[in-house]
Amino acid sequence: MEMIISILAAAVRSGTPILFATLGEIITEKSGILNLGLEGIMLIGALTGFSITLSSGNPWLGIMGAFFVGAFLTLIHGFISITLKGNQVVSGLAMTIFGTGVSSLMGKAFIGKTIPGLLKTPFPVLNRIPILGQIFFNHDPLVYCSFFLIIFLTWFFISTRIGLNLRAVGDSPRAADAMGLNVNRIRYLAVFIGGGIIALGGAYLSVAYNKMWAESMTAGRGWIAVALVIFAIWNPTRAALGAYLFGGVEAFQLRLQASGTTIPTSLLLMLPYLLTVSVLIFISIGKGKGILFGAPAFLGQPYFREESE
Repeated sequence: MEMIISILAAAVRSGTPILFATLGEIITEKSGILNLGLEGIMLIGALTGFSITLSSGNPWLGIMGAFFVGAFLTLIHGFISITLKGNQVVSGLAMTIFGTGVSSLMGKAFIGKTIPGLLKTPFPVLNRIPILGQIFFNHDPLVYCSFFLIIFLTWFFISTRIGLNLRAVGDSPRAADAMGLNVNRIRYLAVFIGGGIIALGGAYLSVAYNKMWAESMTAGRGWIAVALVIFAIWNPTRAALGAYLFGGVEAFQLRLQASGTTIPTSLLLMLPYLLTVSVLIFISIGKGKGILFGAPAFLGQPYFREESE
């Protein structure tokens, strides 16, 4: 039983960076903007969070810095997609290539260095709940922030005027425009906030999870998050379940390696990505059966205001 609880707790921790990236992409895509640059943004966030924490000694400054650097970097994608009406797929891929290259170049000076980072802080009272307390409430504060973000976004999309406006822009920007909403402004805001949250996923890796910088340390988690958005049907709660599922697979393969299993390490490292491929196959099969009913209707399409006039 203790081993199962340990694996589930590790799943929450391992799934947190993917969760942040997925939630940030959900916000972005709800506005109708597709961003495939998650991997690059996460790497920039990881490097920013680590470098600021190393120089200042304050991990929260590093996390805040990562959020704003990621948010402003994503505005480049927003400018290309919203103002210039460019191809969102190409722009997102360029963001990944840019983020990977820049983080590799600027991160060389930080290789081999470590930071204290965020420490495990049991959540008062809730950490005493049998089993659930050990799984969910015995982590660092950024994990608890992700719990709050899940609850907040679920409420935000359903119960707030701003959230409904955001969904309207993603589903029918022409109708939203006719209602007097500023489509471009709402999309820019979604891209900015979403990009910042995506960067938090990278910052979590370097400031809380590994407490060090390593080149390409996201190891494909950004691409997993892209697939997870669709798997979650753009729902924050389902995104959490999916992220922890991926985190559990990663934690499981790490424990198999530590146990001295005879299974080749390279095969174990493939497990999270095999699960990603399985999810994509499931999505493709179910596409014609209405599984993607939660997708924003105008996702990935530029909006030309003059067409509505």
